[in-house]
Amino acid sequence: MDSRTSPIPLRLESVRDALAAQRLDALLVPSSDPHLSEYLPERWQGRVWLSGFTGSMGTLVVTRERAALFADSRYWVQAEAELRGSGIDLVKIPTGAATHHIDWLCTNVPRGGMVAVDGQVLGLAAAQALRRALDTAGIALRTDADLLATVWPDRPALPKATVYAHRAPHAATPRAAKLAAVREAMRAQGATHHFVSTVDDVAWITNLRGDDVSYNPVFLAHLLLETGRATLFVQAGKVDAALAAELAADGIGLADYEAAADALAALPADATLLVDPRRITLAFRERVPNVVHVVERINPSTLAKSRKTAEEAVFIREAMADDGVAMCHFYAGLEAALARGERITELTIDEWLSAERAKRPGFVGLSFPVIAGFNANGAMPHYRATPDSHAVIEGDGLLLIDSGGQYLGGTTDITRVWPVGNITDAMKRDYTLVLKGTIALSRTRFPRGTLSPMLDAIARVPIWAESMEYGHGTGHGVGYFLNVHEGPQSISKAIPEATMAMEPGMITSIEPGLYREGQWGVRIENLVLNVPAPDVGFGEFLDFETLTLCPIDTRCIDVGLMRADELAWLNGYHASVRDRLAPRLSGAALAWLHARTQPL
Repeated sequence: MDSRTSPIPLRLESVRDALAAQRLDALLVPSSDPHLSEYLPERWQGRVWLSGFTGSMGTLVVTRERAALFADSRYWVQAEAELRGSGIDLVKIPTGAATHHIDWLCTNVPRGGMVAVDGQVLGLAAAQALRRALDTAGIALRTDADLLATVWPDRPALPKATVYAHRAPHAATPRAAKLAAVREAMRAQGATHHFVSTVDDVAWITNLRGDDVSYNPVFLAHLLLETGRATLFVQAGKVDAALAAELAADGIGLADYEAAADALAALPADATLLVDPRRITLAFRERVPNVVHVVERINPSTLAKSRKTAEEAVFIREAMADDGVAMCHFYAGLEAALARGERITELTIDEWLSAERAKRPGFVGLSFPVIAGFNANGAMPHYRATPDSHAVIEGDGLLLIDSGGQYLGGTTDITRVWPVGNITDAMKRDYTLVLKGTIALSRTRFPRGTLSPMLDAIARVPIWAESMEYGHGTGHGVGYFLNVHEGPQSISKAIPEATMAMEPGMITSIEPGLYREGQWGVRIENLVLNVPAPDVGFGEFLDFETLTLCPIDTRCIDVGLMRADELAWLNGYHASVRDRLAPRLSGAALAWLHARTQPL
């Protein structure tokens, strides 16, 4: 960042002017929107606009004298580059869920001072933790002002993409059945009303999809469920008359997007409202009348949508096969182009791989931006090449490609690492250790109901044995033609909670990694499905069915580090990939598949 030409210092100055004018000491800017989404519409990318840091996660704090950006290890290298010259300090935190920004506020804001944050984008659970800490430090919290509205003159408007139905056969469970299941869960909690803000929950319950958020087929809306009816709060004009009639037939009426808060304020005194404190903002919670009884529990839909049905699993396997076909065509073409000496960049990889996916039936779009990182760029887990900053694929090294697609029958996410030219023994060693971690967790059998964070260490053991570590989680839940990141399960170092129990039908990634800053990165990722294991009389157990279908490059393996059982797993996986994909391929792509799935 060139401080002479960058607008960031001027934007920070305007924030400080606003702080002074309103007698505030600090502004907290989370990476969030009124739906607590991971990927944000441009209107709520205030942290990006104010800091210049473009990573998908991070928290910005601006005081009258200082500014700090809090980011975890996935973004440290990227953040250091993007913040340079901005006057914003990078504070390195261990995980995206860390709360170091709260401690920083308590240290850098004087007792008797006041911190501002927009309550419309601050999660209720986060607000409760923030308020407790600030109260202890003698600092006031103001949540009723959106300072960005005063300092961001050309702030983008709300997205206006059309809402559409996710239809059968891919939408295997009818809307009416989902509504009935959620209402049954409401009754179990004694709730007469249930407010849902998270856009993937709204999309799942209603069997609707949209294009308001990049890479996730969702739309901006809130949903208020009652015993006999429901109200979908969505911008006017986004739902056409025919679809509105379908919704009405299932008891869902439409109301203006901005009317959701007023609907909560108008709840009757005898209502019992179910809300998820991690999936509703403070501003909405504060509109609920004090006389209304509130039950704080996880959204029933969050649990339900994580457990894919047997019918959905059939479509998911088909989507994985289509994705695998696209990968084979892409990699066959890439290796041939490299052999011919063509000039290929990380941007070329993004273009070519996206084009191959677009040819597949049922493809709707990418599930996240393609991450193509050669050598040092691969050491940044969330790196993305841009026209102004990207590498040419030439010489020797490792090429990491993390990508995924949205299909009508499922969502994919896969990471592979490929050798370019000659690679070193150290590269092979790192690659093999990561592969051993992937295999170890993929083979694990565990009791149904095991809390997902308890599985994290299994993938890390081969890496820990060499005194190495990676800073991100090992696995995240994946939606069904929905968000590529979903919960409640998380194979990570998160503190286990009851809602994280592993259940049949859940889809989760397995993606250990190793990253050497300035040199190379390795990550090997497959998606897996929880399936019942044989019952031998000791209760229900689950296995992982590996869904992802793409070769794992054996040229990067140090075979001397592999045990016989690990080689057997890899050979079995490659035999399955070959059997599933070969009938769908021909020519160069088929030849590439056979070459890359030869047994060791």
